[in-house]
Amino acid sequence: MQVAQRLQRIPPYPFREIAMLKAKMIEEGTEPIDLGIGDPDMPTPDFIIEALCQAAHDPDTHPYDESGFGIPEYKQAIADFVQHRFGIDIDPDGEVQSCIGSKEALAHIVWAYIDPGDIVLVPDPAYSVYKVQTSWCGGAAFPMPLLAENDFLPDFDAIPKGVAKAAKMMFLNYPNNPTGAVAPPEFLQEAVKFAHDNELLIVNDAAYVEISFDGYRAHSILEVEGAKDVAIEMHSLSKTFNMTGWRVGWAMGGRQYVEALSKTKSNVDSGTFMAIQRAAIAGLQRYDQWVDTVRSQYQERRDALVEGLNSLGWKLQKPKATFYVWVPIPPNYETSGDFATVLLRDAQVLAIPGSVYGAYGEGFVRMSLTIKGPDKLGQIRQAIDSIRQNVKLEW
Repeated sequence: MQVAQRLQRIPPYPFREIAMLKAKMIEEGTEPIDLGIGDPDMPTPDFIIEALCQAAHDPDTHPYDESGFGIPEYKQAIADFVQHRFGIDIDPDGEVQSCIGSKEALAHIVWAYIDPGDIVLVPDPAYSVYKVQTSWCGGAAFPMPLLAENDFLPDFDAIPKGVAKAAKMMFLNYPNNPTGAVAPPEFLQEAVKFAHDNELLIVNDAAYVEISFDGYRAHSILEVEGAKDVAIEMHSLSKTFNMTGWRVGWAMGGRQYVEALSKTKSNVDSGTFMAIQRAAIAGLQRYDQWVDTVRSQYQERRDALVEGLNSLGWKLQKPKATFYVWVPIPPNYETSGDFATVLLRDAQVLAIPGSVYGAYGEGFVRMSLTIKGPDKLGQIRQAIDSIRQNVKLEW
C-alpha cells in the first residue's frame, strides 16, 4: 500500500547520514557530545508536578474538556500572565485557545486558512512545521531569507509586490529557531503594517519568548497597536518550565483567528488533559519566581560555548535569546553537512547542519545548549577541546 502523496512530498531528511554515524558510534561504544537536540534537560519544577498530582486526583479533571477553548481558570491565568508580562489586554473568552503545545497550533492554523494554491510566506531557515503543513494543505511556501547582514530578519521590501498581495499567511518566529536572532519592536511594527497593507494573517511562533539573557526581554507581536486585526501568536510552556513532554501551551490574538483555530482543533483533537491545564496555571502564577532560574542556567552554558568557539577562531556574538547558537562553518568546508559530519566523526560532537532548516541555512550549523548528563559545562568544554584537537579549522 502506497502512502499518501502529501507524505511523499516531504523531502528526505538531510540529517540521515549524521544520524547513521551517531548510531554506529554508540554501537561501537562511543557516546558523542550531543549539541543537536533542542529539548530542555532540566526537570519540570516541583510546584507544577505537585499541582498536577493534586488535579489528577480530582475526578472532575478526568472527562473531556468540553469547553473547546480550555478551562476558564486556565484561560484567565493566561490573560493575567500576558497582561503582567507584555502589558497586553486579552479577553479570556474568545481571544485565547488552549493548545496541546504550540506545535499542533502552528499546524492547525494552516489547516484553518490555507487552500490549494494559497501562498504562505515562510522564513528560511525555519522550523519545518511551517513549510510542511503548507505543502500538506496544497499551499505554496514562498521563502523569506533570514540573512546575517539583516540580523536574520526578513526583508519585507524584497518580497515581490505581487507575491505579497497574493499571500494569505506569514510565519514569524522570534526569538528565532535556529538562528537565535531577536526582533526589535520596530520590526514587529513593520510586520503588522505589512500585514495590514497586504491583508494577510501573521502567525507568530513565540515558543522561545521567555528564554533570554543579559536582561533582554523578548516582545509579543500583540504589543503592537492593531496587531489583533492581523495576527495570532502561539505560546508554549515547554521551554520556560521544562515541560516539552507535557504538551501544553496556548494561542492568542484576534477573535476570528482564535475561533478558526478552535473549530479546526475540535475536529482533530479533544484538548489538553484538564489536570495539565491546572498544573500550567501553577507555572504561570509563579513565573516571576522561576524564570530567572532557567535563564541563568542557559546563559552560563551560552557563555561557555560561544567563548570556547571564539577561542578556536570564530568571531561569534552571544545570542540574546533561545538555547541555540548559530555557527558559520569554516571556509575550508563546502557544506554544513560536510562540517557536521566531520564534527561527529572526528570530534564526537553532534551539531545539526543548517541546511536541515532550509536553503538559506546552508553555511551554518546549529548547536544547542540543552545537554543530557549531569555535567553540562564539562561537556561543553570537552566538545571545545575535542574540536581543537581533531577538526581542521582554516580562517
